[in-house]
Amino acid sequence: MTDKKIIAILGATGAQGGGLVRAIMNDPSGGFTVRALTRDVTSDKAKALAALGAEVVAADVDDVESLKQAFAGAYGAYCVTFYWEHFSPEREMAQVKSMAEAAKAAGLEHVIWSTLEDTRNWVPLSDDRMPTLMEKYKVPHFDAKGEANQFFVDAGVPTTFMNTCFYWENFIYFGMGPQRGPDGKLAITFPMGDKRLPGIAVEDIGKTAYAIFKRGGEFVGKTIGIAGEKLTGSQMAEALTNALGQEVIYNDVPPEVYRSFDFPGADDIGNMFQFKRDFEQDYCQARNLDVVRSLNPSLQTFD
Repeated sequence: MTDKKIIAILGATGAQGGGLVRAIMNDPSGGFTVRALTRDVTSDKAKALAALGAEVVAADVDDVESLKQAFAGAYGAYCVTFYWEHFSPEREMAQVKSMAEAAKAAGLEHVIWSTLEDTRNWVPLSDDRMPTLMEKYKVPHFDAKGEANQFFVDAGVPTTFMNTCFYWENFIYFGMGPQRGPDGKLAITFPMGDKRLPGIAVEDIGKTAYAIFKRGGEFVGKTIGIAGEKLTGSQMAEALTNALGQEVIYNDVPPEVYRSFDFPGADDIGNMFQFKRDFEQDYCQARNLDVVRSLNPSLQTFD
Protein backbone atom coordinates (compact mmCIF):
# COMPACT_ATOMS: atom_id res chain seq x y z
CA MET A 1 0.00 0.00 0.00
CA THR A 2 2.83 2.41 0.85
CA ASP A 3 3.90 2.93 -2.77
CA LYS A 4 0.41 3.92 -3.86
CA LYS A 5 -0.42 7.56 -4.47
CA ILE A 6 -2.96 8.90 -1.98
CA ILE A 7 -5.95 10.83 -3.31
CA ALA A 8 -7.66 12.85 -0.56
CA ILE A 9 -11.34 13.02 -1.43
CA LEU A 10 -13.61 15.72 -0.04
CA GLY A 11 -17.29 14.85 0.07
CA ALA A 12 -16.32 11.18 0.16
CA THR A 13 -19.69 10.20 1.64
CA GLY A 14 -21.57 12.25 -0.97
CA ALA A 15 -22.49 11.63 -4.59
CA GLN A 16 -19.40 12.80 -6.48
CA GLY A 17 -16.79 11.91 -3.87
CA GLY A 18 -18.39 8.53 -3.21
CA GLY A 19 -18.24 7.71 -6.90
CA LEU A 20 -14.54 8.53 -7.00
CA VAL A 21 -13.85 6.44 -3.88
CA ARG A 22 -15.50 3.41 -5.53
CA ALA A 23 -13.72 3.99 -8.85
CA ILE A 24 -10.33 3.93 -7.13
CA MET A 25 -11.13 1.04 -4.78
CA ASN A 26 -12.49 -1.04 -7.70
CA ASP A 27 -9.08 -0.77 -9.40
CA PRO A 28 -6.62 -2.28 -6.89
CA SER A 29 -3.79 -2.36 -9.43
CA GLY A 30 -4.29 1.28 -10.47
CA GLY A 31 -1.54 2.72 -8.30
CA PHE A 32 -3.82 4.92 -6.19
CA THR A 33 -5.40 4.63 -2.78
CA VAL A 34 -8.14 6.61 -1.08
CA ARG A 35 -8.11 8.97 1.87
CA ALA A 36 -11.82 9.64 2.40
CA LEU A 37 -12.43 12.98 4.11
CA THR A 38 -15.62 13.48 6.08
CA ARG A 39 -16.78 15.55 9.02
CA ASP A 40 -18.21 12.52 10.82
CA VAL A 41 -15.99 9.42 10.70
CA THR A 42 -18.56 7.51 12.79
CA SER A 43 -21.40 7.84 10.25
CA ASP A 44 -22.73 4.73 8.52
CA LYS A 45 -21.51 6.03 5.15
CA ALA A 46 -18.01 6.64 6.56
CA LYS A 47 -17.93 3.15 8.05
CA ALA A 48 -18.99 1.70 4.70
CA LEU A 49 -16.02 3.44 3.02
CA ALA A 50 -13.66 2.08 5.67
CA ALA A 51 -15.06 -1.40 5.00
CA LEU A 52 -14.10 -0.95 1.33
CA GLY A 53 -10.53 -0.36 2.48
CA ALA A 54 -10.43 3.44 2.35
CA GLU A 55 -8.51 5.43 4.94
CA VAL A 56 -11.22 7.56 6.57
CA VAL A 57 -10.06 10.88 8.04
CA ALA A 58 -11.97 13.67 9.77
CA ALA A 59 -11.86 17.03 7.98
CA ASP A 60 -14.01 20.14 8.00
CA VAL A 61 -14.18 22.30 4.87
CA ASP A 62 -14.82 25.34 7.08
CA ASP A 63 -11.51 24.77 8.91
CA VAL A 64 -8.38 25.32 6.82
CA GLU A 65 -6.07 23.74 9.43
CA SER A 66 -8.06 20.50 9.39
CA LEU A 67 -7.77 20.47 5.59
CA LYS A 68 -4.01 21.00 5.73
CA GLN A 69 -3.69 18.00 8.05
CA ALA A 70 -6.02 15.90 5.89
CA PHE A 71 -4.07 16.73 2.68
CA ALA A 72 -0.61 16.18 4.21
CA GLY A 73 1.31 13.39 2.50
CA ALA A 74 -1.25 12.97 -0.30
CA TYR A 75 -0.43 13.05 -4.00
CA GLY A 76 -3.67 14.71 -5.03
CA ALA A 77 -7.11 15.80 -3.91
CA TYR A 78 -10.64 15.90 -5.22
CA CYS A 79 -12.28 19.14 -4.14
CA VAL A 80 -16.04 19.60 -4.17
CA THR A 81 -18.52 21.78 -2.26
CA PHE A 82 -22.16 21.24 -1.37
CA TYR A 83 -23.95 24.55 -1.84
CA TRP A 84 -27.41 23.16 -1.00
CA GLU A 85 -26.40 22.52 2.60
CA HIS A 86 -26.22 26.24 3.42
CA PHE A 87 -27.30 28.28 0.32
CA SER A 88 -24.42 30.74 0.88
CA PRO A 89 -22.14 31.63 -2.05
CA GLU A 90 -19.82 33.48 0.34
CA ARG A 91 -19.41 30.43 2.56
CA GLU A 92 -18.83 28.26 -0.49
CA MET A 93 -16.08 30.58 -1.73
CA ALA A 94 -14.46 30.67 1.71
CA GLN A 95 -14.42 26.86 1.69
CA VAL A 96 -12.75 26.75 -1.72
CA LYS A 97 -10.19 29.34 -0.65
CA SER A 98 -9.31 27.08 2.28
CA MET A 99 -9.06 24.06 -0.02
CA ALA A 100 -6.66 25.89 -2.33
CA GLU A 101 -4.57 27.14 0.60
CA ALA A 102 -4.40 23.65 2.12
CA ALA A 103 -3.51 22.08 -1.24
CA LYS A 104 -0.66 24.56 -1.65
CA ALA A 105 0.58 23.97 1.90
CA ALA A 106 0.54 20.19 1.39
CA GLY A 107 2.39 20.46 -1.92
CA LEU A 108 -0.24 18.43 -3.77
CA GLU A 109 0.76 17.45 -7.30
CA HIS A 110 -2.74 17.33 -8.78
CA VAL A 111 -6.09 18.72 -7.64
CA ILE A 112 -9.38 18.21 -9.45
CA TRP A 113 -11.80 20.99 -8.55
CA SER A 114 -15.43 20.16 -9.33
CA THR A 115 -16.71 23.48 -10.59
CA LEU A 116 -19.21 25.19 -12.91
CA GLU A 117 -19.39 28.20 -15.20
CA ASP A 118 -19.67 31.72 -13.82
CA THR A 119 -22.86 32.69 -15.65
CA ARG A 120 -22.15 36.40 -15.16
CA ASN A 121 -19.67 36.07 -18.05
CA TRP A 122 -22.76 35.54 -20.26
CA VAL A 123 -25.42 37.43 -18.30
CA PRO A 124 -23.91 40.45 -16.51
CA LEU A 125 -25.68 41.75 -13.43
CA SER A 126 -26.98 44.68 -15.48
CA ASP A 127 -28.83 42.25 -17.81
CA ASP A 128 -32.43 42.02 -16.66
CA ARG A 129 -33.31 38.95 -18.75
CA MET A 130 -33.07 37.09 -15.47
CA PRO A 131 -33.24 38.54 -11.96
CA THR A 132 -30.08 39.26 -10.00
CA LEU A 133 -30.05 37.19 -6.81
CA MET A 134 -28.43 38.07 -3.46
CA GLU A 135 -27.41 41.38 -5.11
CA LYS A 136 -24.40 39.97 -6.97
CA TYR A 137 -25.22 36.65 -8.65
CA LYS A 138 -27.35 35.37 -11.50
CA VAL A 139 -27.01 31.67 -10.68
CA PRO A 140 -25.48 31.65 -7.18
CA HIS A 141 -24.58 27.94 -7.06
CA PHE A 142 -22.78 28.28 -10.42
CA ASP A 143 -21.26 31.74 -10.11
CA ALA A 144 -19.56 31.21 -6.75
CA LYS A 145 -17.84 28.06 -7.99
CA GLY A 146 -16.74 29.73 -11.21
CA GLU A 147 -15.40 32.75 -9.32
CA ALA A 148 -13.61 30.45 -6.86
CA ASN A 149 -11.55 28.87 -9.68
CA GLN A 150 -9.18 31.79 -9.26
CA PHE A 151 -8.19 30.67 -5.74
CA PHE A 152 -6.43 27.61 -7.18
CA VAL A 153 -4.81 29.70 -9.92
CA ASP A 154 -3.58 32.34 -7.46
CA ALA A 155 -2.22 29.67 -5.11
CA GLY A 156 -0.28 28.06 -7.96
CA VAL A 157 -1.86 24.66 -7.30
CA PRO A 158 -1.68 22.17 -10.23
CA THR A 159 -5.40 21.96 -10.91
CA THR A 160 -7.84 20.42 -13.38
CA PHE A 161 -11.07 22.42 -13.50
CA MET A 162 -13.87 19.92 -14.09
CA ASN A 163 -17.18 21.50 -15.09
CA THR A 164 -19.94 19.09 -14.11
CA CYS A 165 -23.59 19.17 -15.17
CA PHE A 166 -27.12 18.11 -14.21
CA TYR A 167 -27.21 14.85 -12.23
CA TRP A 168 -29.76 12.40 -13.57
CA GLU A 169 -30.13 11.33 -9.93
CA ASN A 170 -31.89 14.68 -9.40
CA PHE A 171 -34.97 12.90 -10.74
CA ILE A 172 -34.74 10.60 -7.71
CA TYR A 173 -33.25 12.59 -4.86
CA PHE A 174 -33.86 16.26 -5.68
CA GLY A 175 -37.61 16.23 -6.23
CA MET A 176 -37.40 16.68 -10.01
CA GLY A 177 -38.87 13.29 -10.93
CA PRO A 178 -42.18 12.77 -12.73
CA GLN A 179 -45.05 14.33 -10.76
CA ARG A 180 -48.71 13.56 -11.27
CA GLY A 181 -50.62 16.66 -12.35
CA PRO A 182 -54.31 17.55 -11.83
CA ASP A 183 -55.08 15.64 -15.05
CA GLY A 184 -53.58 12.48 -13.53
CA LYS A 185 -50.71 12.44 -16.01
CA LEU A 186 -47.06 12.16 -15.00
CA ALA A 187 -44.88 15.08 -16.07
CA ILE A 188 -41.37 16.43 -15.70
CA THR A 189 -41.12 20.21 -15.59
CA PHE A 190 -38.26 22.40 -16.83
CA PRO A 191 -38.04 25.90 -18.36
CA MET A 192 -35.82 24.60 -21.17
CA GLY A 193 -38.00 24.92 -24.27
CA ASP A 194 -36.72 22.53 -26.92
CA LYS A 195 -33.08 22.98 -25.88
CA ARG A 196 -30.79 20.14 -24.81
CA LEU A 197 -29.81 19.60 -21.19
CA PRO A 198 -26.43 17.91 -20.62
CA GLY A 199 -26.77 15.34 -17.83
CA ILE A 200 -24.69 12.63 -16.20
CA ALA A 201 -24.91 9.76 -13.73
CA VAL A 202 -23.00 10.78 -10.59
CA GLU A 203 -21.05 7.50 -10.63
CA ASP A 204 -19.60 8.60 -13.97
CA ILE A 205 -18.32 11.85 -12.46
CA GLY A 206 -16.16 9.78 -10.11
CA LYS A 207 -15.02 7.40 -12.85
CA THR A 208 -14.07 10.28 -15.14
CA ALA A 209 -12.23 12.10 -12.36
CA TYR A 210 -10.26 8.93 -11.60
CA ALA A 211 -9.25 8.64 -15.25
CA ILE A 212 -8.01 12.25 -15.15
CA PHE A 213 -5.86 11.47 -12.09
CA LYS A 214 -4.46 8.41 -13.87
CA ARG A 215 -3.42 10.53 -16.87
CA GLY A 216 -0.98 12.41 -14.63
CA GLY A 217 -0.31 15.98 -15.61
CA GLU A 218 -2.10 15.84 -18.97
CA PHE A 219 -5.13 17.81 -17.74
CA VAL A 220 -3.37 20.06 -15.22
CA GLY A 221 -4.17 23.70 -15.91
CA LYS A 222 -7.03 22.70 -18.19
CA THR A 223 -10.81 22.91 -17.98
CA ILE A 224 -12.80 19.84 -18.97
CA GLY A 225 -16.58 19.77 -19.19
CA ILE A 226 -18.30 16.46 -18.57
CA ALA A 227 -21.68 14.95 -19.46
CA GLY A 228 -23.12 11.56 -20.32
CA GLU A 229 -25.67 12.72 -22.87
CA LYS A 230 -27.42 15.89 -24.01
CA LEU A 231 -31.19 15.50 -24.18
CA THR A 232 -34.23 17.71 -24.61
CA GLY A 233 -37.03 17.62 -22.07
CA SER A 234 -39.15 15.69 -24.58
CA GLN A 235 -36.42 13.08 -25.07
CA MET A 236 -36.06 12.62 -21.30
CA ALA A 237 -39.85 12.29 -20.95
CA GLU A 238 -39.87 9.66 -23.71
CA ALA A 239 -37.09 7.69 -22.02
CA LEU A 240 -38.91 7.86 -18.67
CA THR A 241 -42.12 6.71 -20.41
CA ASN A 242 -40.29 3.67 -21.77
CA ALA A 243 -38.66 2.90 -18.42
CA LEU A 244 -41.80 3.31 -16.29
CA GLY A 245 -44.26 1.74 -18.70
CA GLN A 246 -46.61 4.73 -18.34
CA GLU A 247 -46.72 8.02 -20.16
CA VAL A 248 -44.53 10.85 -18.89
CA ILE A 249 -44.93 14.22 -20.59
CA TYR A 250 -42.54 17.16 -20.69
CA ASN A 251 -44.05 20.27 -19.16
CA ASP A 252 -42.17 23.27 -20.53
CA VAL A 253 -42.80 26.36 -18.40
CA PRO A 254 -41.40 29.89 -18.63
CA PRO A 255 -38.39 30.54 -16.34
CA GLU A 256 -40.36 33.12 -14.34
CA VAL A 257 -42.97 30.46 -13.53
CA TYR A 258 -40.27 28.00 -12.45
CA ARG A 259 -38.66 30.68 -10.25
CA SER A 260 -42.00 31.11 -8.45
CA PHE A 261 -42.23 27.44 -7.42
CA ASP A 262 -42.40 26.80 -3.70
CA PHE A 263 -39.12 25.09 -2.88
CA PRO A 264 -35.84 26.45 -1.47
CA GLY A 265 -33.59 27.75 -4.26
CA ALA A 266 -36.31 27.77 -6.95
CA ASP A 267 -35.12 31.19 -8.16
CA ASP A 268 -31.52 29.94 -8.42
CA ILE A 269 -32.53 26.73 -10.24
CA GLY A 270 -34.90 28.65 -12.51
CA ASN A 271 -32.10 31.02 -13.52
CA MET A 272 -29.81 28.01 -14.03
CA PHE A 273 -32.19 26.38 -16.48
CA GLN A 274 -32.71 29.68 -18.27
CA PHE A 275 -28.94 30.07 -18.63
CA LYS A 276 -28.65 26.56 -20.07
CA ARG A 277 -31.57 27.27 -22.43
CA ASP A 278 -30.45 30.70 -23.63
CA PHE A 279 -26.80 29.68 -24.05
CA GLU A 280 -27.37 26.08 -25.09
CA GLN A 281 -24.64 26.07 -27.72
CA ASP A 282 -21.90 27.36 -25.43
CA TYR A 283 -22.94 25.17 -22.51
CA CYS A 284 -23.23 22.00 -24.61
CA GLN A 285 -20.04 22.66 -26.60
CA ALA A 286 -18.10 22.95 -23.34
CA ARG A 287 -18.97 19.28 -22.66
CA ASN A 288 -17.41 17.07 -25.31
CA LEU A 289 -18.90 13.58 -25.04
CA ASP A 290 -16.10 12.03 -27.12
CA VAL A 291 -13.49 13.29 -24.66
CA VAL A 292 -15.51 12.04 -21.69
CA ARG A 293 -15.98 8.61 -23.32
CA SER A 294 -12.26 8.37 -24.04
CA LEU A 295 -11.64 8.86 -20.32
CA ASN A 296 -14.56 6.73 -19.16
CA PRO A 297 -15.52 4.08 -21.76
CA SER A 298 -18.31 2.76 -19.50
CA LEU A 299 -20.07 6.17 -19.60
CA GLN A 300 -23.79 5.59 -19.09
CA THR A 301 -26.59 7.01 -21.24
CA PHE A 302 -29.82 8.31 -19.74
CA ASP A 303 -31.52 5.03 -20.74
